[in-house]
Amino acid sequence: MAVSDLLQRRSWLSTTAITLPLLAGLAGCGTAARNDTYDLSASVTGSGPAARGRQILVQQPTALRAIDSEQIVIRVAPSQIQYLSKAQWGDKLPRMVQAKLVEAYENSGKLGGVGVPGQGLAIDYQLVTDIRAFEIDTTGGSHAVVEISAKIVNDRNGTVRTQKVFRQAVPANGSNDGLVKGLDRAFASVTAEIVNWTLQSI
Repeated sequence: MAVSDLLQRRSWLSTTAITLPLLAGLAGCGTAARNDTYDLSASVTGSGPAARGRQILVQQPTALRAIDSEQIVIRVAPSQIQYLSKAQWGDKLPRMVQAKLVEAYENSGKLGGVGVPGQGLAIDYQLVTDIRAFEIDTTGGSHAVVEISAKIVNDRNGTVRTQKVFRQAVPANGSNDGLVKGLDRAFASVTAEIVNWTLQSI
């Protein structure tokens, strides 16, 4: 074999040795998600009075670590929780709730402005919330339970104008889709109540 042919063969083998593992690695990545990923709906109602001269800032809700994740909580006993198998939220739950609350206020069309921290709005009030429950409760049947504590804070002096706890429990059963739809219905109801309460309070 000529020297030039030998060098060409070695070059081809070297390139092939690098390329094959790379292709194998890419093939192993796959595009199928291991879990079904779910989003939440935002309320499209706003029956409270218009407050177009007011702007409100929606803080990211606080939550315990068990809720502050992408996992969907299942309560199997008063002091025991698990997570819904092969299912997850599209983002950490508090961030999703914050985004959907902003969307719900905007959908009402009754405020002068709505924003989140960092957007530079001249704010009149802040909505400060805590997610107390966002789960499928199986301890007495099967219900989707959403409970959110909310405060409206005057941004100019830091005083709490009003506060209230909102809770909805709706039947939820069947597949993962059915359970998540129950949570979505409960959350949409709570969101509508928070928006209407805010409009009546400011």
